[in-house]
Amino acid sequence: MTGLCEQITVAKRAARRLLPFGALLIAVSAFMGFALGVQAQGPLSDQECLSCHTNPDLAMTLPSGEPLSLYVDAENYHASIHGTLKVQCVQCHTDISGYPHPPANYTDRRDVTLQNYRACEGCHADNYRQTLDSMHQVALAGGNRNAAVCTDCHTAHAVTDPTTPRTRIPQTCAQCHSAISDAYIQSVHGEALFNDNNPDVPTCTDCHSAHRISNPTTASFRLQSPELCADCHTDQNIMSKYAISTNVLNTYISDFHGTTVELFAKQHPDQATNKPVCYDCHGVHNIKSVSDPASMVATQENLLVTCQRCHPDATTASFTAAWMSHYEASPDKYPLVYYVNLFYWILIPLTIGALLIFIASDVYRRVRQRLAAAKTPAIQKDEG
Repeated sequence: MTGLCEQITVAKRAARRLLPFGALLIAVSAFMGFALGVQAQGPLSDQECLSCHTNPDLAMTLPSGEPLSLYVDAENYHASIHGTLKVQCVQCHTDISGYPHPPANYTDRRDVTLQNYRACEGCHADNYRQTLDSMHQVALAGGNRNAAVCTDCHTAHAVTDPTTPRTRIPQTCAQCHSAISDAYIQSVHGEALFNDNNPDVPTCTDCHSAHRISNPTTASFRLQSPELCADCHTDQNIMSKYAISTNVLNTYISDFHGTTVELFAKQHPDQATNKPVCYDCHGVHNIKSVSDPASMVATQENLLVTCQRCHPDATTASFTAAWMSHYEASPDKYPLVYYVNLFYWILIPLTIGALLIFIASDVYRRVRQRLAAAKTPAIQKDEG
């Protein structure tokens, strides 16, 4: 009996000595089980991702020495378009299926963007393909790493409606094109947008599109620009609100400048022409109202400076006083042209109308004469 008690005592002492190692073994097993369980469960949930990435201090240092924050604002993410549509983190971060994550092979912060923006193609294939033909993609392929990609305009985690409010459009473009944006904000279009929230005025994407952005310095863009301006300026519903004529395209094409451009554009769409298009006279991004003294065409003096860009020999104001059919004549402006036009608008219809009446009456007379001649022999025969 004594021997049995001694054996039990020895066993208890051994168990007490092994207890710490057993606890450690249990802890390690539990951790491994959790890690394996995460990977066995498949893709991580947003809740699991945000459990770490909502830590503002979560960051890493890139080989370039730049710090890269890995923090995601959960509130902004859930309020974003992706958040409201329940788009999962791993739908964009397709290389991540568990923890620990695969090693990141980024060189600098820009490399992070350039390696991840292609994920947008998975859901937005049409828009993504359009960007492949845009000026941004051409610049990127040419070695300009700062050329805009999807997440530069839409952000990565706080994606919102890019057109609401509409002022967001030029503000987005201003991230790269600040000088142009400043000029636009002070133009007649920009002032109406930012001061009055006017929905009728064009923004950057109305003229350049959003994804298929073409090169605005090409001959084809220049030759097509009058039709681009005409999209709004021939719209009766829009122009009637501001008492602006919708005849601008017709009067431009009727003028010798526009006639040449129209004929040249159809025959040689890829060759440059020295004849002016709309923005040569009215400005590109700095367009002012024609009644604004700062407008390039507001006064004879301003117009002379504008004309001298193509006509350096024009030195007197009389040059700009010459009639151009792009101007709409009225009793107050160019009254002689107005009344001459009015005279012919009356004379020509009256002349043609009188001629038609004369021809009709002559035809009527001849028909009556023939009918009368046809009846005469029959009458004479009856009398005989």
